[in-house]
Amino acid sequence: MSKPRRPPKKQRSLEILQRLQRLYPDATCSLDYKTTLQLMVATILSAQCTDERVNQVTPALFAAYPDVYAFAEADLADLERLVKSTGFYRNKAKNIRAACQKIVADYNGEVPASMEDLLTLPGVARKTANVVLAHGFGINAGVTVDTHVKRLSQRLGLTKHSDPLKIERDLMQLIPQPDWENWSIRLIYHGRAVCMARNPNCAACALADLCPAAAQYLPTSR
Repeated sequence: MSKPRRPPKKQRSLEILQRLQRLYPDATCSLDYKTTLQLMVATILSAQCTDERVNQVTPALFAAYPDVYAFAEADLADLERLVKSTGFYRNKAKNIRAACQKIVADYNGEVPASMEDLLTLPGVARKTANVVLAHGFGINAGVTVDTHVKRLSQRLGLTKHSDPLKIERDLMQLIPQPDWENWSIRLIYHGRAVCMARNPNCAACALADLCPAAAQYLPTSR
C-alpha cells in the first residue's frame, strides 16, 4: 500500500502555521521583562537554559542593575553570582557587561533596533537579535531558531540542515515574513507540550498527518 502524498513543502508549512495559531492563540515570549534591555539580557541568559530558570534569576538581577549604565559598570564577580544558576555564567556575565558597555559607548545607551547593529554586541547572535527585534521593536528580521524550532523543523521535513543559520534561511523562504516570530513562538510551545525531544506524543499531535517523522513514533496497526 502506497504512503499518502503530503502537500508541497510551502503549502504544508502554511497549514502547519494555521494549526499552530489555533492551538496556541495566546502564545508569546516566555521570558519576563519590562524593557528592551531586560529582554536582551534575559535572552542572552536563556542560552542552554530554560526560560523558567531565567525568570527565577532576573528579578534580583534587574533590581541590582536597573539600567544599561548599571550593567556597564557592574562588578563582574557580582554579576556572575547573580546569573550563576543559568549555566555558562562566566561567559554570560562577561558578555552582558561588555554588550552594555558598547551600547553606552556606541548607541547612546539605547539598545539598537537593527540586526546589523545588534550583531556587533558581545553575546548577541542571530537568535538573540531576532528575539529582541521582534518583541522589543516589532520587527520581523528573521526566524528565531532555538533547540525546539530546530528539532521540529527537521521532523516536519521543512529543512535538512542542522546549522541554525541554514535552518533559518529555509524557514524564511517558507513562512510569510509577518509570521516569522509567530512561527517560532508557537513551534516552541508545541515542542514543549507535544513534540518533545525523546518521547514525542505523535498520537495526540495535531500536526501528525503533515509530519514525515510521525510514522517513527506512532504505534503500527496489526
